[in-house]
Amino acid sequence: MKTDAVRGHLDGLLLAVLEQGPLHGYAIITAVQQRSGGALELRTGTIYPALQRLERLGLLASTWDAVGERRRRCYELTGAGRQSLAQERSAWQEFTRAIGSVLDPAAGATGSTA
Repeated sequence: MKTDAVRGHLDGLLLAVLEQGPLHGYAIITAVQQRSGGALELRTGTIYPALQRLERLGLLASTWDAVGERRRRCYELTGAGRQSLAQERSAWQEFTRAIGSVLDPAAGATGSTA
């Protein structure tokens, strides 16, 4: 899938994979890839600035974990992050309904939701 397709949805993706608990950066990348069936591959150069921005916004909190002699930063959702995730999900559902009604007008005419 094109990297450009993820733009505008990266925050929601990151918040969603952190909903179940804290993860470090590489585990977040892996979770997105696994949950998308391999269709989405995030790069470290994309994910870490986004995680830092979400932390500055108060949507994530981070702690340092030691693994052997290595340290890694783990991120988790804050209360504000959970609220933001709910808003992201709602916006996504509205977006997919609107796009679905354009791409498949027959489905919209029958009253089904896309």
